Amino acid sequence: QVQLVESGGGLVQAGGSLRLSCAASGRTVTIYYMGWFRQAPGKEREIVANINWNSGSTYYADSAKGRFTISRDNAKNTVYLQMNSLKPEDTAVYYCATRPVGRITYAYWGQGTQVTVSS
Repeated sequence: QVQLVESGGGLVQAGGSLRLSCAASGRTVTIYYMGWFRQAPGKEREIVANINWNSGSTYYADSAKGRFTISRDNAKNTVYLQMNSLKPEDTAVYYCATRPVGRITYAYWGQGTQVTVSS
């Protein structure tokens, strides 16, 4: 199994920035992709971005393109989400998750970190 711990959420004004971190532990050798997801009140959880743990290739949801950057530090088993130009609609609980090798779904999830953007 892989354990994930997010940090870096908080309250920020519109136009501001936050950097989320997610530290992985346990069977990190099994990580294939790491992703950031978010869930706003009354809405379904949606993917924000993901990153291939080996190649570093990335994917962004349209809502994140040009404003958010996902990156990883393999030595620290940590994935980051740099969020710039934040908007009130970015308010949500942000979760990191891992998709292990051989799996087609994200199997392990962090506890989530709240991001609140005030207008």
